[in-house]
Amino acid sequence: MSDADDPDRTAQEAAGDPLPETEAAWRERLDDEEYRVLREAGTERPYSGEHVDRDDDGVYRCAGCGAVLFDAETKFDAHCGWPSFWDAVDESAVERRPDHSMGMERTEVVCATCGGHLGHVFADGPEPTGERFCINSVALDFEAAGDEE
Repeated sequence: MSDADDPDRTAQEAAGDPLPETEAAWRERLDDEEYRVLREAGTERPYSGEHVDRDDDGVYRCAGCGAVLFDAETKFDAHCGWPSFWDAVDESAVERRPDHSMGMERTEVVCATCGGHLGHVFADGPEPTGERFCINSVALDFEAAGDEE
C-alpha cells in the first residue's frame, strides 16, 4: 500500500502538507477564527456555524489537519446551537481531556491527530451512546459523500 492509500493518513498529510510544528506556522495555516477555536480552545457563537443545520451525507474532517472525525450518520439536532454527534467515526479519532475552565467540570474533545480543540462531549445524547459531541463548526470541514479521495 502506498502512503497516499493509507487510511490513517490525513488528507493534508497525503497531499504532502505536514502538520505545523510551531504556533507561528499554525497561524499561517488557519484563519483567525479557526486559530482561536482550534489552537486557543475558543468557542464560536451558538447558531453561527455553517454546519449547525447541515443534513447532507458525508464526513466531517478536522479543519486543522484533515483527519476524519465524524460521520453525518451520527449527527443530530440537539437544539444547542452547535453541530452535535452521538459518536466519533472511531474512538481513536478524538481525545477526551478534563476541562475545569469557566468554573465547570466538562470533558474537552480534541483531534487526536493535531490536538486541535473541537468542543466538548456531554452525557445527554441519544442512544446508542448516550453522548453528545458538541463541536464548533469552524473546527470542521465537511466532505460530501462521493467527494472522498
